[in-house]
Amino acid sequence: MDILKRFGVSIEESLLKKFDDFIEKHSYGNRSEAIRDLIRKELVDEEWVKSDKKVAGAIVMVYDHHRRELMGNLVNIQHDYQKNIISSQHIHLDHDLCLEVIIVRGKIG
Repeated sequence: MDILKRFGVSIEESLLKKFDDFIEKHSYGNRSEAIRDLIRKELVDEEWVKSDKKVAGAIVMVYDHHRRELMGNLVNIQHDYQKNIISSQHIHLDHDLCLEVIIVRGKIG
């Protein structure tokens, strides 16, 4: 483990109050632990945005098939993004509800 370095931060009182509420809500032991975690998250997020790696995923939706405009929108979106959609599956859950699974791929950024 790296040696911890201490540094100071100047922050508005209202922002500090919100940060302390965040710390309590997420059960951090102290401010330093929360700051380290947030910095790590931001660095990872920035790395993802800059990346040109390919990823795959699934979009899963449950919807009322009686809403015809919704079904039309789903079909249009799938046609507009054919290069990113690998496959889709439509399942009738009951008389009203359908499950749609769309398998997608693309670059991260």
